[in-house]
Amino acid sequence: MVKLIKETPEKLGFDAKRLAAIPAFFDSYLQEKKIPNFGLLVARDGKIAHHSYSGTSAFDGGFKPNGKSIYRIFSMTKPLTSIAIMQLYEQGKLMLIDEITKYFPAYKDVQVFESGTALDYKTRAPERMITIRDLLTHQSGLTYDFMFEHPVDAIYRKNRINGAHAEKFTLKELVQEELPKMPLICSPGEKWNYSLSTDVLGHLVEVISGQTLDDYMAEHIFKPLGMNDTSFTIAEKDIKRLTHNYSRDPDTGVIKLAETPEKTRWRAPRKFLSGGGGLLSTMEDYFTFCEMLRRGGTIGNARIIGTKTLDFMLTNQLPDDKTIPECAEGAFSEVTAEGTGFGLGFSVVVDAGASPMAGSLGNYSWGGLASTFFWNDPVEDMTVIFLTQLMPSRSYPIRQQLQQLVYAALN
Repeated sequence: MVKLIKETPEKLGFDAKRLAAIPAFFDSYLQEKKIPNFGLLVARDGKIAHHSYSGTSAFDGGFKPNGKSIYRIFSMTKPLTSIAIMQLYEQGKLMLIDEITKYFPAYKDVQVFESGTALDYKTRAPERMITIRDLLTHQSGLTYDFMFEHPVDAIYRKNRINGAHAEKFTLKELVQEELPKMPLICSPGEKWNYSLSTDVLGHLVEVISGQTLDDYMAEHIFKPLGMNDTSFTIAEKDIKRLTHNYSRDPDTGVIKLAETPEKTRWRAPRKFLSGGGGLLSTMEDYFTFCEMLRRGGTIGNARIIGTKTLDFMLTNQLPDDKTIPECAEGAFSEVTAEGTGFGLGFSVVVDAGASPMAGSLGNYSWGGLASTFFWNDPVEDMTVIFLTQLMPSRSYPIRQQLQQLVYAALN
């Protein structure tokens, strides 16, 4: 784990009063019982300008979180799985143009939804097969059950293919047996659509490496970086550090308890290891991952990914340098998408002027279902991480507000 080096906000180019006002702003979320707690880290040049926690792990008590508290990071798992795939790419064990039938023959008969409903529909053959690049860029034609924007989403729900919560299956069963039966929402490469693509990549890591996804990530990412509190399962001794998770009904606004530490599905052994949303982590661990990215793929003697490979991953991969809204099938994304394209596992700002918030060209980021979020700003040499536990992530405009406040604090 990278050592947290604190510096005064002024020395790192921040207005100290404005920076200190950020958690005070989000305290209103606590007072109105919109979220139970939040952790905020703001760093520049790898040094910590601000690091604080507010609230408690549960609305009805719990503990006060800190840098060692464990959060469900859900889709913030995706950048890690994408790094794992690109490590194998660097070893020549795969090519981005590889069709997935090379590894998963069951997809040879995959079809595209053409018309109808979830109960009665027609399909057609795709224009071409899904490639690894399609999976990395969410242009595979796969989807998620929670999108509620296309009949195929309902087909997923009907078959209990429910993202990071697909505990009914193993990762192999989901990828090789269940998903090939599902119609695609479009031909591969035709549209951007947030999906189970990264879970397919997670199983691809297993097939190519010969290791389970948890063992591979532990050996090739977590251990080299000292991310000792990041995993797909939680040990009994660490249950006391796991925060509660809540969900908000989008229609009624009612917030209810979704999962307690005592009844968490993250206890070992775990049947489903989701490459798209299965990890637990801490603020300190995820900052280590962000710092590795900021330093071009390395920390100390640990080289996780090549600098040029990482640069390639952080380059917009959408056709004709388009943004997500220009290519998207649906409106859902873990980022505010205006002015934002997508690389290999990360969103990337390609038109800062089109964004509704201040920021920098080249900002790369991603978030998670429970309202967690990070971004790295290569222009300002800045990392920002926000952790809380409220599903879904679009319940409140926390990310947009946070970005406005952070950039307003820069001198």
